[in-house]
Amino acid sequence: QVQLVESGGGLVQAGGSLRLSCAASGITFSTMTMDWYRQAPGNQRELVASITRAGITNYADSVKGRSTISRDNAKNTLYLQINSLKSDDTAVYYCHAVNGLTKYGYWGQGTQVTVSS
Repeated sequence: QVQLVESGGGLVQAGGSLRLSCAASGITFSTMTMDWYRQAPGNQRELVASITRAGITNYADSVKGRSTISRDNAKNTLYLQINSLKSDDTAVYYCHAVNGLTKYGYWGQGTQVTVSS
């Protein structure tokens, strides 16, 4: 059974930082492309950052320069560090795993990030 469990969300003041984690099980983590998505109330889910099995990263313009996506294949864990948080970063953040061959994806349950101004 595939499980992606996010943690690290919470309430933080504008200008602060957060580190989100996603613990994966039931998948061959090291072979997957891993993504962070977020969805704010009333908005569509949007891609925040991604990292391929080779470690190539990509970021949405909205977080570029103040966030870092990383992975620890030994721990089957994905991370997202976001600095200089803004109220626009308030959203539920979701972990997403994609099989590069089949393109089948798995989702976590999400973790709430709320930035207070």
